[in-house]
Amino acid sequence: MKKNDLMRMDNVGIVVESLDGAVAFFEELGLSLEGKATIEGEWAGRVTGLGNQEVEIAMMVTPDGHSRLELSRFITPAVVADHRNAPVNALGYLRVMFTVADIDDTLARLQKLGATIAGEVVNYENMYRLCYIHGPEGILIGLAEQLTSDRNPL
Repeated sequence: MKKNDLMRMDNVGIVVESLDGAVAFFEELGLSLEGKATIEGEWAGRVTGLGNQEVEIAMMVTPDGHSRLELSRFITPAVVADHRNAPVNALGYLRVMFTVADIDDTLARLQKLGATIAGEVVNYENMYRLCYIHGPEGILIGLAEQLTSDRNPL
C-alpha cells in the first residue's frame, strides 16, 4: 500500500447492550446523533464474517464533523464475548479518547449518567489534564483537557 492510499479514519465501533443509553451518554459528552439504522441480511454477514445478522447502529459525530463513533447493538447473532472489564493493559482495542474544553464540568455531567473515574485526573507536563472513565456499560473512555495552545496531539 502506498502512503497516500489512506484518506482518513472513518469511525471507531463499540458494541453495547443499550443503544439508547449509549447514545444519551455520548450526546451528553458532546457528540451528535448523525443517524440510526438497522443493518441486516446476508450481505452484512459477508463483511463481518458472522453470517446472517441483524444489528441496530447509531452513528455519532464529533462537533468538528471529522470523527465518528459507531454504536452497535447485535440482535443476531448473540454477543459471544465481553471485554468491558478488561484492565487498561489488556491486549486489543483499549479506549476512545476525547478532548474536552473543561474536564471537571464534563466529569460532573457524565457522572450524573453513571460514569466513574478509573483512576484520577492527572496533569501531564502542564499540557493536558487527563483521566479515564468507565462510561455506559463500563466502556473505557479517555478525556483530555488541553492546557496549552500547542495543538500537537499526545
